[in-house]
Amino acid sequence: MPREIAIFSDENRETASVYDPGTITVYQKAQGSWEISRQQAFCLDKGLGIKGLRKSMLEALKFLADCKIFIGRSVVGIPYFEFEKAGCSVWEFEGNSQELLDYVWEQEFETQKRENNPSTPVIPLPIETSPGFYRISLKEIQKANTEITSKQALLPFLRKAAFDNLEVLCTHVPPWLEAELIIGNLSGETTKIGRDEVKVSIRKQSRSLG
Repeated sequence: MPREIAIFSDENRETASVYDPGTITVYQKAQGSWEISRQQAFCLDKGLGIKGLRKSMLEALKFLADCKIFIGRSVVGIPYFEFEKAGCSVWEFEGNSQELLDYVWEQEFETQKRENNPSTPVIPLPIETSPGFYRISLKEIQKANTEITSKQALLPFLRKAAFDNLEVLCTHVPPWLEAELIIGNLSGETTKIGRDEVKVSIRKQSRSLG
């Protein structure tokens, strides 16, 4: 299991957009606690164009080295693509950066454990129907008596992925999802489309990049 997580944060140690000035801090877990391994100032200038942005991202990836987990407030466009291409797991959060370390590490650990254990039930994943638009059905999970929960199937994607719209089909809106739509940086519309079938259209609320 990887023992390093990188967080991009501002001067107040809050997660920041990669298009804002900030610092990449690589934390390393040792003996149950997180310690700073290395730091580097970083900011992407959209005026550099595609070629310039990719060059800056290559420098950031070189600094990250073997660290394959990156957390920021907003990681979209070319930065997200370059991280994915390099095999990095990207998470988007708002808030105090250090408080996210244990949560993300636990989620990554669970994902790796499922990948390494073929007997673990397969969790359905959202399918991209067009650029930035995804769809997932939770109906089978909700109807069947399995070890998989709707939260296991959906929450990591909501917290981690960059998307424009996610369409969720379900028999009912899970209470945890209702809470996420209220307290998180998400907005959603619920439509009843049939007997025991509800559609929830979820979008990430727009956030300022400067």
